[in-house]
Amino acid sequence: MVGVSVKVNIEDAQRTLSEAQEALENPISMWDEIGVAMTQSTTDRFATGTTPDGNQWPQSIRVKMAQGNGQTLVDKGQLVRSITHEANDGGVEIGTNVIYAAIHQFGGTIRAKTAKGLRFSIPGVGFVNVQAVNIPARPFLGVNAEDENEIGEIALRHVAQAFGG
Repeated sequence: MVGVSVKVNIEDAQRTLSEAQEALENPISMWDEIGVAMTQSTTDRFATGTTPDGNQWPQSIRVKMAQGNGQTLVDKGQLVRSITHEANDGGVEIGTNVIYAAIHQFGGTIRAKTAKGLRFSIPGVGFVNVQAVNIPARPFLGVNAEDENEIGEIALRHVAQAFGG
């Protein structure tokens, strides 16, 4: 007779399952690793000037007036340097606390609160006063297919490690 015999040490199996359960019930290290990867992916978008789905951001007036010199959303670098993440056992959040981030992520209109208007400097033009400024959306936060693959790889690695792999 040809056959296969498998013997399982129940105590070893229970210990492995118990350790795996503990690791999977406290997945903060997995979420933190995903947060680091997604923070890097987000900051990389500032170098390429692209949205999560790969489209180019509309150029800022500052960059247009400087004839393409400089980068949109990267004048002083405060926004890109502010991208961070917070992980806990329930997940991870990637974002920024910079107050003007939302207008750049979603776009919108900024309206003056006084009759004096909004005053700002445009390279090559000087200071201008206007009553409203339309800011196009330049999404930098988000998850694309490449990010999803990386998240999946990190999660699979953590599950395998939980089972001793």
